Amino acid sequence: MKKAIIIGATSGIGKGVAELLVNNNYTVGITGRRTELLEEMKRQKPDSYFIRTFDITDTKKIVENLDGLTTEIGGLDLLIISSGTGDANETLDFEIEKRTIDTNVNGFTCIADWTFNYFQTQKYGHLVAISSIAGLRGSRQAPAYNATKAYQINYIEGLRQKATHLKTSIFVTDIRPGFVYTEMAKGEGLFWVMPVDKAVIQIYKAIRNKKKVAYITKRWGLIASILKNIPRIIYDKM
Repeated sequence: MKKAIIIGATSGIGKGVAELLVNNNYTVGITGRRTELLEEMKRQKPDSYFIRTFDITDTKKIVENLDGLTTEIGGLDLLIISSGTGDANETLDFEIEKRTIDTNVNGFTCIADWTFNYFQTQKYGHLVAISSIAGLRGSRQAPAYNATKAYQINYIEGLRQKATHLKTSIFVTDIRPGFVYTEMAKGEGLFWVMPVDKAVIQIYKAIRNKKKVAYITKRWGLIASILKNIPRIIYDKM
């Protein structure tokens, strides 16, 4: 039976992927800040879930928690970073920007590094990061969110390059969702917002096929292509 850890499994994509993995014979370690939601998941399948409550912004405790959870589930084949935050911040309130950076950069990097080092030691494993299509361009509405997602995209690419040079069976996947019906889908006038269950199925397929980059849903790949090619003089006015 394969072993997986989901960082940020209390709701949305993280919870959906955790449930799908358990249904496909994984033992899954689930983490998050809300103990009651983790315990509720464990009650449904007590032999399949193992829980750890921690906030990824507390980087001093990440290593201890991941070491303990990995020992508890009996090893690690797959780790998915699904924890993230971001808010509209047109007034540039620094506290909002800092909270986003602490989660999406500092916490993300600490977990990604621990995971890669663990897999490098055992010479195999699969690291998956849920980034975002938002990381492709900047945003006047949410500058830190888009910028931190760009950081994640580039960091994951660097780890993928590192894994290739090591010539071991370490796989690195960047999942780039568009809008999904989760707590993160904020604002009015959003389009092509997909149900969580549909997104989760496509994410699972991308993981199973060890994709390097996957847009979720697939049609967001078209939007990504358009976004990347909008001339700067036009994009600045949008």
